[in-house]
Amino acid sequence: MKGRKPDLENVIPMMGDVQRRVPDAPEFMSEAARRVWDELAADLTAKVHLEPQFEYQFAAYCESVSNFLAATSVLAIEGYYFETKTRNGVQQKKTAMWGVQQQAMNAMRRDSALFGLSPVDQSRLKAGGQGDLFDDLMNQLKNGTD
Repeated sequence: MKGRKPDLENVIPMMGDVQRRVPDAPEFMSEAARRVWDELAADLTAKVHLEPQFEYQFAAYCESVSNFLAATSVLAIEGYYFETKTRNGVQQKKTAMWGVQQQAMNAMRRDSALFGLSPVDQSRLKAGGQGDLFDDLMNQLKNGTD
């Protein structure tokens, strides 16, 4: 191969080659939420979905996962329902942890969409935007119809 060897200071790395610093979990997070952060943060940072301005939102997602895991483990031990006697007889009622689990799942679904943590949301984040509504029409007018 002929020519001058490349100067590495002039080479612009491709997007996949850039090594980004994975942020540490914030101190205010619970221990279980910090484990979720450590599990997911490196992948999200590599995909450029975890920028510094999004760290609090991602911390909220990690706390939701932590709440979900805690509520699910309590439900596995205590069960989903309890019986109580009312004026209408014995009834089954949902435990408080069932409500905590449901709220945590709703928060997880909402916040996971922001970071592309489901297959649908991941493809939506890769799409790059809506595009121009009249772009196809303008191209046809300029170039003629096909």
